Amino acid sequence: MTTILVLYYSRHGATEKMAQLIARGAEEASKEGFNIETILRTVPNVSRVCEACEADIPDSGAPYVTLDDLKNCDALALGSPAYFGNMASPLKFFIDGTSGLWLSGAMAGKPAAVFTSSSTIHGGQESVLLSMMLPLLHHGMLITGLPYSEPDLHTSTTGCSPYGASHFAGQEGKNTMSDEEKRLTRALGKRLATIAGKLNN
Repeated sequence: MTTILVLYYSRHGATEKMAQLIARGAEEASKEGFNIETILRTVPNVSRVCEACEADIPDSGAPYVTLDDLKNCDALALGSPAYFGNMASPLKFFIDGTSGLWLSGAMAGKPAAVFTSSSTIHGGQESVLLSMMLPLLHHGMLITGLPYSEPDLHTSTTGCSPYGASHFAGQEGKNTMSDEEKRLTRALGKRLATIAGKLNN
């Protein structure tokens, strides 16, 4: 079994929809003979008030991620909305707490991919994707993106790049994903799972 962890933070639902497409794409690798399992996980919000805390189980959506989820996965897809050209603080806060995994080398050699959504077309999609790659590289992960052999990468006018999948979500995530964005997001999930499956074999 090859386990693909799809870890994301989503405020208005756009990044969550992308996470679901990544997972669906990863499961398509099963058609090529790989035994794929996908796990969707999210992170709690970070509060500006020290006393405030999130419940242990979210009201809806994916369960919260644990360090064991990262340790036990065979590949990681990491997703965040664009916040001033960077990943959202709840996701960064969680990643900053993974030093134990870094010290043990638990993530080294595992493939990883990144995805994002932004409220404007110039919302820093590529810089967000690059910012998410940095801690993964420090963990020794193998970054995979989208190759130009994907035809939609040549024609998409709303999102996606060689660095990963992206979506122009609009204000409060109201824009639906374009057909190109959907296909490329699924393609990224499938590519990640295929590479992980080959490494496992």
